[in-house]
Amino acid sequence: MTAEHQHAQGAPCHHGDSTEPPTVVPQQVLMIEGAGCASCVGKIESALNRVPGVQEASMNFAERTVTVSGEVSSDDLVRAVEQAGYGARAAAQESSAELLDEKEEADRQYYKRLLREMSIALGLGIPLMIYGLAIGEMTVTTTTERVVWALVGLATLAVMLLAGRHFYVGAWKSLRNHSANMDTLIALGTGTAWLYSMVVVMVPDVVPLMARHVYFEATAMIIGLINLGLALEVRARGRTSEAIKRLIGLQARTARVLRDGQEVDIPIEQVQQGDQVRVRPGEKIPVDGVVSDGHSLVDESMLTGEPMPVEKSVDDEIVGGTLNKSGSLLFKATRVGKDTALARIISMVKRAQNSKPPIGRLADVISGYFVPAIMIIAVASALIWLNFGPEPTIAFAVVSATTVLIIACPCALGLATPMSVMVGVGKAAEAGVLIRNGQALQTASKITAMILDKTGTITEGTPKVTEVIPFEDMDEAEVMKLAATLEQGSEHPLAQAIVESARERDIKPGYVDDFNAIAGHGVEGRVEGRSLLFGNEKLMRDREIALDEHLEQAQKMAAQARTPMYLAADGRLLALIAVADPIKEDSVAAIRRLQKDGIRVVMLTGDNRDTAKAVAEQVGIDEFFAEVLPEDKSGKVAELQQQGEIVGMTGDGINDAPALALADVGFAIGTGTDVAIESADVTLMRGSLHGLADAIAVSRATLKNIRQNLFGAFIYNAAGVPVAAGLLYPFFGILLSPVIAGAAMAFSSLTVVTNANRLRLFKPQEH
Repeated sequence: MTAEHQHAQGAPCHHGDSTEPPTVVPQQVLMIEGAGCASCVGKIESALNRVPGVQEASMNFAERTVTVSGEVSSDDLVRAVEQAGYGARAAAQESSAELLDEKEEADRQYYKRLLREMSIALGLGIPLMIYGLAIGEMTVTTTTERVVWALVGLATLAVMLLAGRHFYVGAWKSLRNHSANMDTLIALGTGTAWLYSMVVVMVPDVVPLMARHVYFEATAMIIGLINLGLALEVRARGRTSEAIKRLIGLQARTARVLRDGQEVDIPIEQVQQGDQVRVRPGEKIPVDGVVSDGHSLVDESMLTGEPMPVEKSVDDEIVGGTLNKSGSLLFKATRVGKDTALARIISMVKRAQNSKPPIGRLADVISGYFVPAIMIIAVASALIWLNFGPEPTIAFAVVSATTVLIIACPCALGLATPMSVMVGVGKAAEAGVLIRNGQALQTASKITAMILDKTGTITEGTPKVTEVIPFEDMDEAEVMKLAATLEQGSEHPLAQAIVESARERDIKPGYVDDFNAIAGHGVEGRVEGRSLLFGNEKLMRDREIALDEHLEQAQKMAAQARTPMYLAADGRLLALIAVADPIKEDSVAAIRRLQKDGIRVVMLTGDNRDTAKAVAEQVGIDEFFAEVLPEDKSGKVAELQQQGEIVGMTGDGINDAPALALADVGFAIGTGTDVAIESADVTLMRGSLHGLADAIAVSRATLKNIRQNLFGAFIYNAAGVPVAAGLLYPFFGILLSPVIAGAAMAFSSLTVVTNANRLRLFKPQEH
């Protein structure tokens, strides 16, 4: 027998008996209003982190939401955000369809408002720009021109108040809170252009003749183009929530419940724990439960990514959101509302999408200093033009300062990380991979060594009888009946494999007398008047049972990862039964994927060395450790970390808790049990190791996408600001127009959003 079988029959078990589920920190989500750029993120997070009781506040700029961990009232959080100069309100239950509908409706209204404001601004700006291109100059030289341009200036002011009011309100709030953000840059840029133009119109004598140009068209065009960019960003941003929409779409709206002997349809919110629920063929299973009557095939692919339907019968667990395919099922509701697996998965995916990987905090830190730095650069640029520029110096100074302020808006910088995280986490969820937070997402992309637990991870985790070899004048049925009779009282997996195999053959166990479990060896008893022994080679030798040529046969079984067990009666060997934990069909291919990606794969098991070696050889793993107790697995993780490896640990999420916690990234493989979902860095909803390879592939693709976005945003600002300041003018005579700057700033954000949405096309198994 294996080492596992030996300790199960008398020795103490070490499988994480004392492991407690982790303490879950309460979380709240706030909807933020008035946040215009990445520099707002740091201010809001800092304000919330100063509230007593808050453990962590993390803002998702793309979603305009903040996830707050800690024991604190929502009123205190809202008050802190408002004192920082922004609006906030507490969000409803994260997984509710109502919240998503509310948010989509709010986005639709915001999109319509932005388009309306864009139309107002461009309605004035475009004709003015065409007029300027047609006549070449927009100057004020006559009284008539002063009157006309004064009217245009008032019209531009109306545009500023109607279409750009949110920029100026935001800038004023920032000023009151002694800070600066995107609204500050836009308000300063457009306000400077309008004020200068009005000075030219109202008191032209204070401005040199050559500098009497007006820039009303720049003010209107900038406001229009930025509103257009924001509108396109909102529209593209909505696509990143597709994964959440699909998950919420899995939830049934009604359930057929037995009440007073009658089957009645009720809203899903009214289902109570303990209710008997009927689900017919073709219907979604409304809540989690245990089958009490019926037999059917259930399609769980929408949650696990596993394409094959799973057979369900009495006492089997079923999960809300999955699809009943063939038969009618009656089941007892065990988890309802926000406690169902689907609701918790939606909540976890949403929290992960709102989390921030370490690479994203770089952008937040930079953004905190970015806006003040740009304001200094704008002033410096204006001073240089005033002192060293050609005539009209004041006009050049105004244009360069305005252009610098407009082009440098850090919107793209703020969107670079959260947009990619939202899409990447959602993409992983579609493949049945639940990533807990941004930290895990980033670290998983850097894993260099992966430790795999054998039982239940590489193998199916359920031992099965693979061979029955009678030695005397007996058939297999007789052998299985005797073995099952002895083992029917044991709860050990190997014993259950014997009993289950007998049941599948329609063999009913008999009665056993004088039963005795021999720790580390096997069992004995009297059946039908015969003295039986069933156990390992050591038991046979201790009782002086001759094994003869059958020993070699048993050793071959052990070399093939099968556990040989001997059945003897009245001092004679009757049969040899082989039990094995079958290797999952796709384990070999999945392990090959990991190795192809340059990951060092190591197997750990509590089984004996021969069995471990056989399994390792079959799946192509060169490095393994056998007879390792659960509490010693964390030592193996630490050993690899000391060698400089970034270590991932894959186990069942409970027995391997210490090793999962110590690893750089812990992967819980299984069906998303309570502890696994709440404790693991990454939970694989299906039992396939392909989910593990998919998780790493998605994390690498997401981090690559984030780097592309950050690089683009940094390069955009690094190149755009010097050009806007006039760096190219001495060499090529090029000075960027504020209108061009407004268009460039608006579409830079759209570029980031579009690049992030490319992740939606990523298919992990193809890489």
